[in-house]
Amino acid sequence: MENKTYLGNPNLKAANQKTRYTKKQVEEFIKCQDNPIYFITHYLKIVTLDHGLQPFRMYNFQKEMVDTFHNNRFTICKLPRQTGKSTTIIAYLLHYAIFNANVNIAILANKAAVARDLLGRLQLAYENLPKFLQQGVINWNKGSLELENGSKILAAATSSSAVRGGSYNVIFLDEFAYVPNNIAEQFFSSVYPTISSGKSSKVMIVSTPHGMNMFYKLWNDAQHERNSYKPIEVHWSEVPGRDEKWKQETIKNTSEQQFRTEFECEFLGSVDTLINSAKLRTLSHITPIQQNAGLDIYEMPQQGHRYVITVDVARGTVNDYSAFVITDATRIPYKIVGKYRNNEIRPMLFPQIIHKIAKSYNMAEVLVEVNDIGGQVADTMQYDLEYDNLIMVNQRGRSGQIAGTGFSGKQSQLGLRTTKATKKIGCSNLKTMIETDKFIIQDFDIIAELSTYILKGKEKYEAEEGSTDDLVMCLVMFAWLSNQTYFKELTDQDIRQRLVDEQSHLMEQDMAPFGFVDDGLNEPESFKDPYGTTWTPVSKIKGW
Repeated sequence: MENKTYLGNPNLKAANQKTRYTKKQVEEFIKCQDNPIYFITHYLKIVTLDHGLQPFRMYNFQKEMVDTFHNNRFTICKLPRQTGKSTTIIAYLLHYAIFNANVNIAILANKAAVARDLLGRLQLAYENLPKFLQQGVINWNKGSLELENGSKILAAATSSSAVRGGSYNVIFLDEFAYVPNNIAEQFFSSVYPTISSGKSSKVMIVSTPHGMNMFYKLWNDAQHERNSYKPIEVHWSEVPGRDEKWKQETIKNTSEQQFRTEFECEFLGSVDTLINSAKLRTLSHITPIQQNAGLDIYEMPQQGHRYVITVDVARGTVNDYSAFVITDATRIPYKIVGKYRNNEIRPMLFPQIIHKIAKSYNMAEVLVEVNDIGGQVADTMQYDLEYDNLIMVNQRGRSGQIAGTGFSGKQSQLGLRTTKATKKIGCSNLKTMIETDKFIIQDFDIIAELSTYILKGKEKYEAEEGSTDDLVMCLVMFAWLSNQTYFKELTDQDIRQRLVDEQSHLMEQDMAPFGFVDDGLNEPESFKDPYGTTWTPVSKIKGW
């Protein structure tokens, strides 16, 4: 008796039917069950651009990928464009669903439409399998399917709610680098309990790099064995037909930077970042020694050290973070020893956290951004919690805002009011400090924000669309503070003068062959600017 079809589709077997198998079919079924590569190479068909429906002829690196998926619970793949990475995983997921009973599989992508397209490709491959390899179909639509062996496959956008409440045996994350960082973080915080609850559950992450984000962090940690993911990396030259001629043609039709990102798989930041891309690529993160509810600690307080905490206050909404950064300002290079970042904390509770941490770090100096509700945080710190080491700022006319220790009339405030001028100074100093190794940064979230902190307009730096800059603004505030006379008095370190001296020394070295002489004019010997820096005239160069 011929098998009935599912909803009249001649390519799909209906569920709950008795099926007779030949001896050969049983043997083939067992071979396919035991070896996913055998199953894929002998029975799977895919649609190609040039030849339509064709057997899946796997490259060697694709076979290695499948073998790694099969033998490891957690896998992360950094792969170039157009390498058949999604097709390879879809093929493996099909094998997993057919030959494992009662499993739940999630196909997640940066967009729901992309996830449904991947499921559609899996369904097409399933339809073209011989009937003896098929499970009867119970449910079959654009967003999910269910087989009679109890296996289910769901397709959805990557989000914190995508698989919440369910128990999944396999989660496939496609192009994970293109998922916004805040969504990626929320996803893992909500999904990880589901993943870790099973002893054999699998997570497969596949993507082409797209800046320094959650995918970058997971990949970097995998390479350094700081997590359980098995890293897989494929070079574009491993794809047959791709050689130097193909490379040059591709660059000609795109760009050098696009090729480096999409085919060389380099973790490049955005274009026009405050910190140059070459320097960004050298920054690497480490694992905090303590983590708790948004607080990451890299170094415990040390006796005799001076610490500065810079604070950026949000309204406590999901899309905005309240943040602070703890910097060891004892000596150069300055070092970030801790940070706090939370998008749920309410402004009325935030001062309590700052106060506790500031006290533990040797009564750290605290500078709060007070443009909006930050003023409430500063007031609570000063008047309710009676914290003495809040940095006050005075408005001094054309000199701008000056950091000081006390009130001086109506133009004084408990903290810094960020303006175009203060931000410009802070950004300029921050750029110099990082690029000249005067500021040690080893926090992943800060590095990620720096990679998307870009120039908008002529002189305005902001986070690119879909990214945040709360932690970067804390750094900008510290960099602004480092330019102040008060900071020199606080730390006995004048970074502004040190940077000027170093640049002057380099210039003297460059111009040394010409020689420097006094021109004999009676110009003032020196003058002092509003920041307390003493300036002397540059001697004229002989012959110029």
